[in-house]
Amino acid sequence: MLNLDHITVAANDLAEGVAYVEQALGIAPPAGGAHPLMGTHNHLLRLSETSLLEVIAPDPQAPTPKRPRWFALDDPQTHAALAVSPRLMTWVVNTSDIESALADIPRAARPAITVTRGHLEWLISVPPDGSMPFGGAFPTVIQWPEGPHPASRMSDLGCALAAFEIRHPAADTIRTSLARFLDDPRVRFSHAREPSFRAVIRTPSGERELV
Repeated sequence: MLNLDHITVAANDLAEGVAYVEQALGIAPPAGGAHPLMGTHNHLLRLSETSLLEVIAPDPQAPTPKRPRWFALDDPQTHAALAVSPRLMTWVVNTSDIESALADIPRAARPAITVTRGHLEWLISVPPDGSMPFGGAFPTVIQWPEGPHPASRMSDLGCALAAFEIRHPAADTIRTSLARFLDDPRVRFSHAREPSFRAVIRTPSGERELV
């Protein structure tokens, strides 16, 4: 079984990504950390004890990674799109057995690799070229170490995910591939000519929309 773990806003510059989320939600995501393997850094906003919102961007202070960055951040088309504006780029689901999940889920990205942020280490599905299935509309799979979810250790700023919509030309294919593994009424798929996302997030000032 898969569980919605986090939604990801990507940006070419982390400060721009944080400002984008703050304008949409009225809350600035707190600092997270750096990912040495990928040459990226992030800010993180808790959405529940087991889920979060991530803002991620290339880290200009980090050495150029020896491999393409995850979330297609090195793709010229991604870079051009994010130069217009940061945006919701993809979503991540968690599992307790990533190898079995990647073997069973049709169209899931492979392989599972080890990534770190500070003292935290986890497994996540990232292809060697850094691409994402269906341009990010199909979720990345993650396996955290045993114990409390990292979100449970973050400050609770009163935010929660109410709904998450994935719009894509192949929405039916994505829905069918995940049907046996993900059962979350907040996650919705709809057909659209152009891929996009819409998250409805409850905040202390009411429901806000993030795209």
